[in-house]
Amino acid sequence: MNVLKRLNDPQLGREMIRKVRERAARLTERLGRAVTLMEVCGTHTMAVSGTGLRGLLSGLVELRSGPGCPVCVTPARDIEQIIAFARLSGVTVATFGDMVRVPGAQSSLERERAGGARVQIVYSPADALQLARDNPRWEVIFIGVGFETTAPLAAVSIKQAAELGLTNFSIYSVHKLVPPVMGALLGAGDLKVDGFILPGHVCAVTGSRAFAFIGEEYGIPAVVAGFTPVDILDALYVLLDLIQAGDHRVVNGYRWVVRDDGNLKAQRAITDCFYTGDAAWRGFGVVEGSGLFIRDQYAQYDATQKFAGAGPASVAGPGLATERVGKSTTTGGFGTGDFLEPRGCRCGELLRGLITPPDCALFGGKCTPASPAGPCMVSSEGACAAYYRYVTNQPRLPGVVNANSGAAGSGAGCRKVEL
Repeated sequence: MNVLKRLNDPQLGREMIRKVRERAARLTERLGRAVTLMEVCGTHTMAVSGTGLRGLLSGLVELRSGPGCPVCVTPARDIEQIIAFARLSGVTVATFGDMVRVPGAQSSLERERAGGARVQIVYSPADALQLARDNPRWEVIFIGVGFETTAPLAAVSIKQAAELGLTNFSIYSVHKLVPPVMGALLGAGDLKVDGFILPGHVCAVTGSRAFAFIGEEYGIPAVVAGFTPVDILDALYVLLDLIQAGDHRVVNGYRWVVRDDGNLKAQRAITDCFYTGDAAWRGFGVVEGSGLFIRDQYAQYDATQKFAGAGPASVAGPGLATERVGKSTTTGGFGTGDFLEPRGCRCGELLRGLITPPDCALFGGKCTPASPAGPCMVSSEGACAAYYRYVTNQPRLPGVVNANSGAAGSGAGCRKVEL
């Protein structure tokens, strides 16, 4: 059986669910509590919710979400800067779709577009580059949101713009690096987890070795995982085994995609165009060495330099109830400012794995996908969006009794899904 077919085999999935539950039950009995794991990646968050794994393991494994949603971790000050760019005359803001509805203090890209601003949804930096080529009279600013996975594509677009001699293309880089924020997360000392599921696509670039410090320095095991249910179940099985044995290694469970040293060509593309510096994260403040900023040799393609006077006038606006959640230097070189969140929004705590979405008083009431208070309800990789969409109507894997059957959101009427 080839790898792809095996990863989508329902029978294998059902068997793995049984084995994971058995192993988790033994470990839970030993610990006297449920095993607490963090899925760092937002794509994993959607997968474990959408396939029903969260409900199937309820009472045995508690899965917490982490800082692996790039839209979610973009701080308020950067959101205000992006909105300020959209208000510039003669500018088109090119962005991934998830950013359009992220609320700022008074506005969003969606509202700016409704008011006449040029906001174009694109699917890659190459699309933004082509937009600039097709519209030479417009300045095109691409919003570079993402982790190590998308940064190489942004680097390639910068090099191509230079080769083409384009003068109307630039990038606002809020790209971030995952290993440093994992260090900050663990270094804070308030996160209590037994193991991590690491993002396969990030590790495909960085290599699994980039996360070895999690086990070596903090004594917590981790497994690099792919994104099918079988991938995730396999990672859970290995991770539970590591915890049971007291083994603190980082194991590569996505070997057909991820190498120990990663993708060297992609890494070179990043270092050719970007340098690392301190960057702000929603919920974390500034994380040392976690941001990617455009090198001076490509300064003409750096929106922070090209439009240096276009900073946001004010982070907080009249009529918006906000609260301060930390003060630090912001990304983008636009000075310092408080990171303001809507009052009651707990996205920052959620991204640090300290709470689950239902722990936030706004969840499902004042914060819904139709009217989001924070980015975790907006992004397709956001934990709040995943919980709102799936956990209140928890699907089940076929042929497996839901561990939560009869509990709220996971009993009768639940949709069944195939692996």
